[in-house]
Amino acid sequence: MEKILSVKNLTKKFKRVAVNNISFDVEKGNVYGLLGPNGSGKSTTFGMLLSTINPTAGDWYWFGQKGTNSDTLKKIGAIIEQPNFYPYLSAETNLKIVAEIKDTPYERIDEVLKTVGLFERKKDAFKTYSLGMKQRLAIASAMLNNPEVLILDEPTNGLDPEGIIQIREIIGNIAKQGITIIIASHLLDEIEKICSHVIVLKEGNSIYCGRVDEMTNNKGFFELKADNNTQLLSVLEELQWFTSVHLEGDIIKAQIREDASISASGLNQKLAEKGIFLSHLTKKKLSLETQFLELVKNTNNHA
Repeated sequence: MEKILSVKNLTKKFKRVAVNNISFDVEKGNVYGLLGPNGSGKSTTFGMLLSTINPTAGDWYWFGQKGTNSDTLKKIGAIIEQPNFYPYLSAETNLKIVAEIKDTPYERIDEVLKTVGLFERKKDAFKTYSLGMKQRLAIASAMLNNPEVLILDEPTNGLDPEGIIQIREIIGNIAKQGITIIIASHLLDEIEKICSHVIVLKEGNSIYCGRVDEMTNNKGFFELKADNNTQLLSVLEELQWFTSVHLEGDIIKAQIREDASISASGLNQKLAEKGIFLSHLTKKKLSLETQFLELVKNTNNHA
């Protein structure tokens, strides 16, 4: 895959270390999440990558070129802070002003308003917009110059559930156009639903970088039930596929070993051979939240 962004040992020290020696790559056409609590270094990282904050150390490469220059910025659409739209002007007029600044043709305006679902409200004054609509107009503004990369800092902050869903759908639709997206968020749920890849920051340190579905190597677990759970427990413990087997209520949970390769149908067949017929069998993975908490706990233990 083509690398859009490559970050090498990026560091920023204010009175304290805000970003500590982080490295990661962003590949074309994916949606990346920069995940971490407030104060973990997400906005500082974006500031350095967009050249609004000078780094203390480290390098980054946009589209194979070192640093961020004016040509690079033309390929990037970014919402880092709340955009300053004129409250009494319409959405359309506000975007015309942005188009002038970005040297972009007006023809793009209707296109981006349709992308964010505001085309019908383009003649309405910005001040009449809800918070969610204002955020959607900000995304339209960032999309005006037809960027290859879209950077969004906490795009759903302060929005109600309906507004969050709308933003999520818009991001998904933009990603389908092949645009690479990088989102900063402190919300695990948001990252899990929107992103294919995640960079987890904790106190300025990168503690994980990779696919969301591979955040840990956890193979997941089976939930099983049979008429004779005692016999089932005994057989599962004999098998070499599980790190732990225990009863929760009337359901048995069997944690799959990292080096085990066993499907639900394969397990069902194996148990049937031993005369055990299941009334319930599902394979589950730990939620991203559980995996994330494990990840953070492990870094605390190593500290």
